[in-house]
Amino acid sequence: MYDYSTFPDNLVYFVDMKSFFASVSCILMGLDPLKVKLAVVGDTNRDGSVVLAATPEMKKLGIKTGNRLFEIPKQKDIHIVNPSMSLYVNISNKITELMLTKYVAPIDFMQYSIDEFAFSMKGYEKLHKLSPLDLALKIQQDIFDHFGISSSIGIGSNLLLAKICMDIESKKHPSGISQWTYVDVPTKMWNITPLSKFWGIAKKTEQKLNRLGITTIGELARYPKEVLIKQFGNVIGTELHLHSNGIDYSRIGEMKDYKPKDKSIGKSQVLLRDYHSHEIKTLILEQLEEVCFRLRSQNNQSRTIHFVIGYSSGIGGFSKSVTIEEPTNLTKDFYKVCLRILEENYNQEPVRTISIALKNFVQSDTEQISFFTNPIKKQKDQNLSAAMDSIRRKYGKNSLLRACSFTDFSTVRGNNKKIGGHYA
Repeated sequence: MYDYSTFPDNLVYFVDMKSFFASVSCILMGLDPLKVKLAVVGDTNRDGSVVLAATPEMKKLGIKTGNRLFEIPKQKDIHIVNPSMSLYVNISNKITELMLTKYVAPIDFMQYSIDEFAFSMKGYEKLHKLSPLDLALKIQQDIFDHFGISSSIGIGSNLLLAKICMDIESKKHPSGISQWTYVDVPTKMWNITPLSKFWGIAKKTEQKLNRLGITTIGELARYPKEVLIKQFGNVIGTELHLHSNGIDYSRIGEMKDYKPKDKSIGKSQVLLRDYHSHEIKTLILEQLEEVCFRLRSQNNQSRTIHFVIGYSSGIGGFSKSVTIEEPTNLTKDFYKVCLRILEENYNQEPVRTISIALKNFVQSDTEQISFFTNPIKKQKDQNLSAAMDSIRRKYGKNSLLRACSFTDFSTVRGNNKKIGGHYA
């Protein structure tokens, strides 16, 4: 058992907008999110479309995030709508603006997702002159008064405890607000099971921990740290040990300034049906077009491409990385590499996922031309790409497309109209 008096008490709040997509859609339609049955689905025209959000009354029918459209009962009092991503983003930004205007400075605020955010209130006590629970109640009411959206708020001695408190207790509490300190770790946190309910533990990690005989967070906290490090490596093993004991050294201000060392630009696509060999080359080209557009926008070139294909059976596929001799930001150069990988590894099975990432960057203005490269031809290709990029920025990405993107199996025209994978 740790002496928690030696650890920082940062008074962190973690806020979750209840059924955010569904609530905003209800308000847009003039409906009460707490009283109506409404589900937001990816595409109302596809029976297999996934439920993205559901109101509390909908959840009482057993319909929640992850269900499919065909699973929703055929009832007249049920509303089924498409997402309005641009509206969701706009409301999320306005909630953030409210928080930064009335409650906390940007350095102490962290946007975790479109419907979740966290902030540290350490040092703000004299400004707001309210207890942590009373301040949470005021923030909760303020969000509801301005936007009609209910929220759950977890308060903790650190970011981890605030998030776990919100997930485990606040969402079930009548007020939607709870507070955990280090004292609550053995009595409230250690009882959590299954392990995947705990922030940061994925299903695969849970399965591996289960094989070690660990089924609760308390058992994880008491498990020898040295064995966890041996099984998961120093970073993850140490994190599992500390987090299961309620210890988290991260600070919101420091996390905002963090820049990953291994930068990459990528795009992944989960396909809505099985795609076959004569179709996937078009999708690969379209994804590369998007990724290379972003690469050129950063004035970068890349030497390494990571290409992943997943089969619809859920078994197999391949994941390959290739580093080329000369950096480039041209779509056609990486397309040749992908075709070569495809030829060497693809076994003609139906495909459901495609992922492409570029890394190992070089600034475009520091490029060294190889002796074997035709500099005149390469400059013409770069000028053409720059002209195409300029047109797409001015008139939209669908203003200039390759001929193959007008085939029935192309996905780029629809994807270019989406925000976060869903229609705006």
